[in-house]
Amino acid sequence: MTELVSIVLPVHNQADHIEEVVRQHVDRLAGLNTEHELLLVPNACRDESPSICARLERELDSVRSLPLAEGGWGVAVQAGLEAARGDLLCYTNSARTTPEELTLLVLYGTIFPEVVVKANRKVRERLARRVGSLLYNLECRTLFDLSCWDVNGTPKVFPRQFGELLRLRSRDDLIDAEFCAVCRKLEYPMVEVPIFSTRRYGGRSTTSYGSAVRLYSGAYRAWRHGW
Repeated sequence: MTELVSIVLPVHNQADHIEEVVRQHVDRLAGLNTEHELLLVPNACRDESPSICARLERELDSVRSLPLAEGGWGVAVQAGLEAARGDLLCYTNSARTTPEELTLLVLYGTIFPEVVVKANRKVRERLARRVGSLLYNLECRTLFDLSCWDVNGTPKVFPRQFGELLRLRSRDDLIDAEFCAVCRKLEYPMVEVPIFSTRRYGGRSTTSYGSAVRLYSGAYRAWRHGW
């Protein structure tokens, strides 16, 4: 039985909406009757996100804030997972994940505590993003012999006993591909939950043509180095 769920929420320049997101998550998660903690990881922020996260930590018992000077999706995910105390662990994109989606994935994780549960986002709002996502997923499926789709899809939920997922090395956006490659290599069972929402609370996506090229080339280099 799950005793504590730890949810890692990387935060980057999200002062305009992070408080709304966190309070909605806290309210919604309360209905699960499962103890939980939200670990906010403001990283390399140039706005008031760190001070807002610190205030939320003071005001909400289930919230902890772990500010980082260094930026990066992988850096923030690693820091949050390292500080997490739960026996069920989760990380997700705090700008794109609705309370309903987070609660649903966490619920799946509590019901199936020996399985990796991840989102499979079925809809992309722009054609370029849809094409880019398809190409990246085809590359990862080919290189790492994956059966899953939407490699970067979050939330991702997994039990602490899958310890290799706590030792991921990627410091950037490749951490999600590494996550899926480790699951495949070690035969961690995985369930994908379809998500159809395209809501974004605010802020700007860090995905660009340049970052997409780095993802494609980074996945290839990781394969060459034996992921």
